[in-house]
Amino acid sequence: MPRVYISLGSNIDREKNIEIAVRELNDSYGPLMLSTVYESEPVGFDGDYFLNLVAGFDTDSPIEPVITRLRAIEKASGRDRQNNDDHSRTLDIDLLIYGDLSRHDDEIDIPREEIGHYAFVLLPLAEIAPEHRHPETGIPFGKMWSSFPGGEQQLWPADFELPVM
Repeated sequence: MPRVYISLGSNIDREKNIEIAVRELNDSYGPLMLSTVYESEPVGFDGDYFLNLVAGFDTDSPIEPVITRLRAIEKASGRDRQNNDDHSRTLDIDLLIYGDLSRHDDEIDIPREEIGHYAFVLLPLAEIAPEHRHPETGIPFGKMWSSFPGGEQQLWPADFELPVM
């Protein structure tokens, strides 16, 4: 059964959208491993601060239905993926890791390149899966974080706790 890790982020109705997404994920995939919720400035555009976290779960579902479910949760929050890069988001859910799968094509990009590029993805992933190895590099996420250059990507624990599921 593959271990799945996803990143969640929101900077519009942040608390509400993150809570709803976590509840929907818990209902769909059972108990979740959740990182600390972090707050960060947007990267690549001006906007309100984001709340970000990483969730992990085990599933026997193939990758395609998992992606479909993640997109449905985003859509229910009002997410429009047509405007994907440089704007505020009600909810952004990205599949980071699906077991040991490595696949980069028009439909699936796994493991996500963002893992090694953004502190708001790597820190929470390293927090809940420090010994889990990147499927392509073999480097544990904890080690990736300890050597992450950081610098301009500031994030801090948010003053927000998810309700117990």
